[in-house]
Amino acid sequence: MMIRDVVQFWQRTRLRPAFIGTACISAILATGPLLLGPAHAQETPSTQAPTAAETANAVPSDIQQLPILYLKQLRDKNPPLSLLDLSPADDGVAGAKLGIADNNTTGKFTKQNFTLDVVESANVDDLIKAALEKGTAGSGFIAADMEPDALLKLADALAGKDAVIMNVGNADDSIREENCRANVLHIAPARSMLADALGQYLAWKRWNNWFLIVGPQPEDKLYAEALKRTAKRFGSKIVEEREFKYEPGSRRADGGFEQVQQQIPGFTQGAKEHDVVMVSDEGSLFGEYIPYRTWSPRPVTGTAGLVASSWHPALELWGGTQFQNRFKRLANRIMRPLDYDAWLAMRVVGEAATRTKSDKFADLNKYVHTPEFEVAAFKGMKTTFRSWNGQLRQPLLVSTPKMLVSVSPQPGFLHQTSVLDTLGYDKPETKCKAYAK
Repeated sequence: MMIRDVVQFWQRTRLRPAFIGTACISAILATGPLLLGPAHAQETPSTQAPTAAETANAVPSDIQQLPILYLKQLRDKNPPLSLLDLSPADDGVAGAKLGIADNNTTGKFTKQNFTLDVVESANVDDLIKAALEKGTAGSGFIAADMEPDALLKLADALAGKDAVIMNVGNADDSIREENCRANVLHIAPARSMLADALGQYLAWKRWNNWFLIVGPQPEDKLYAEALKRTAKRFGSKIVEEREFKYEPGSRRADGGFEQVQQQIPGFTQGAKEHDVVMVSDEGSLFGEYIPYRTWSPRPVTGTAGLVASSWHPALELWGGTQFQNRFKRLANRIMRPLDYDAWLAMRVVGEAATRTKSDKFADLNKYVHTPEFEVAAFKGMKTTFRSWNGQLRQPLLVSTPKMLVSVSPQPGFLHQTSVLDTLGYDKPETKCKAYAK
């Protein structure tokens, strides 16, 4: 660039020297010989300046590096009943990317750089191999979206190593209780927490009589057990329980609306008097057919109708709108609960690194397990980990498909230490022994 080019640029953009400032003009004039001299246009290979890409990717040596590994177990799942429920390919991963970006916003000031390494596979052994090779070599924090058996296998493989697993995709209570592992933190809420969030709201409404419909899958049975525990805990009653025998491909439940419109009223006919229909269908094989088709006009809740979750795309409270918009700009879609759980896992690491000013696993892991640790989660309350099973305590959202209805814990549900511990297994109830050691 010649000095005359700079002058022409000022003229084209109609800028005045007053806006540039004498210091800026002096700096440009001082560099004039460098811009004009042809000898400076080229450099020898040994002293060649780095490219723009190299400069952008270069990280100063005094910056702490904190790589985080994200493991995603690919599963074969039945297609949902509604096209609106199709899972995006980057479900969870997009949330983790936003978490990394948020960490790096603060990291610019704390001289810390966070990176994300995503490994996806249907083979559990491949995920374990990646964790052993990459997870322990990085920050030691590994986010995992895996089935319960696979997650426990991973935890056992990493036992005794400088690594901790953050469960972002599984609600199973057993991996938090009788089968818990000391090197696993649970970001995703447990089934018991989700059931309690609904149960509290129904108790607040005094809808205490439940007609329970349970699907045929093992996960449906587990959620049904969580609902039974909740009913007993908060004074509700399951007046009747029926199993919905879904037959894939039979065209009975998954056929045209005419068949469904006739089948569901017949299935629900004759149930004992109830306030709500409680559906336990985690695989979404039939639950969405229940609302507006029951024999008696009753609200539907559980896994269909009114549901509890860690996140909802309609949340606007506590800075939620700004948070949702940032995710939309990143992923070009709305945030789903798994995205939120993955984002929160990244923020756990980011918050620990900021507070400790360290990139060492021992420092981060120690701080995360202290009572002082907390992380903001766009829910109006600080979120912390339970010392007895590694579960993140957090408010849960009770919502319809399009609108937020309430937030649990509900008013009036008190606790001696934290009202958030009214959701899920409290310390006197826990079966986890690993955290007690």
